[in-house]
Amino acid sequence: MWRRATVVMTTWMVALVSIGLGVCRADGANPDDWPDAWTQVKRLGRGVNIIGYDPLWRDRSRARFREEFFSMIRKAGFQHVRINLHPFRDNPNYSGEGAGLRPEYLETLDWAVDRALQAGLLVVLDFHEFTAIGKDPDRLKARYMACWEVIAEREKNRPPEVLFELLNEPNSAMTPELWNTWAKEALSIVRRSNPKRTVIIGPGQWNNIAALDKLALPDDPNIIVTVHYYSPFDFTHQGAPWAGKADKVGIHWGTEQDREAVRKDFDRAQAWAEKHKRPIYLGEFGVYDKAPQEDRVAWLSFVTREAERRGWAWAYWQFDGDFILYDIPNNRWVEQILKAIIPDVAPAAP
Repeated sequence: MWRRATVVMTTWMVALVSIGLGVCRADGANPDDWPDAWTQVKRLGRGVNIIGYDPLWRDRSRARFREEFFSMIRKAGFQHVRINLHPFRDNPNYSGEGAGLRPEYLETLDWAVDRALQAGLLVVLDFHEFTAIGKDPDRLKARYMACWEVIAEREKNRPPEVLFELLNEPNSAMTPELWNTWAKEALSIVRRSNPKRTVIIGPGQWNNIAALDKLALPDDPNIIVTVHYYSPFDFTHQGAPWAGKADKVGIHWGTEQDREAVRKDFDRAQAWAEKHKRPIYLGEFGVYDKAPQEDRVAWLSFVTREAERRGWAWAYWQFDGDFILYDIPNNRWVEQILKAIIPDVAPAAP
């Protein structure tokens, strides 16, 4: 049975304590003692996407994200970070063989995971090369699989607080049917070195809730299913030039009809989860910062509370940059947004 809202909110507080204890476990903890996928969703709780588009991956001296931000994120009430990895883009001098991951890139990955765990955060390692793979999956398949072989082997002694997400938002030429095949193969590679690691897999068509019925998961109990939510798109992406909406602004949200549409979408995902006995992770959601601020706050507050009411974990898109949550140049949270998604914890300065 899914917990009611009051019980879910209690779960978040219990998870805060459990994370503080969990990350103290030594690397190489007995896989047989690891939490199951349902427990992992409770422990993930509230999260935020970080450093996917930060120059630090190619040059640490140019980093926007600073080490102290990990503990600041934790103090603000977040329980995990979703680290967006671009192994293709950030390792450009590829010879055409193997994974092509530079030692410096892998050292930066180690740094990010180490510091997040030390701050008391769980970590989702998200393979974020959805654009390149969506355009030409056949050409990139061998490199994609090789990257997972390297990453999985490198991270195999990490504690259960590190989770793997096989691919962000499969789309376009990466059809739902093709993605089902890839996911099975990639999971088998991960399982060679990480037999009990919690793995996150989402449906095709941009991790859309509507595509859940096309998702065919491998027979593996340690899987969390992820969906993303940016509906209605005209509202959440208004003013976004990459979405062709640079001049389409002033769109409002907040009627009862608007709220009911969110409930119906989430109920659809919930019904699928109950039928297939899989926990849900809302790995991305957000409203671009060109939207009317009052409506942006209302949407974020409603979506996060509806996700929590159903027992889902979530990760806001994103820490800095577009959909901004933290203003790095001015060293401050965008407090209205932070309070919308985490209303019960006061923001902390770095």
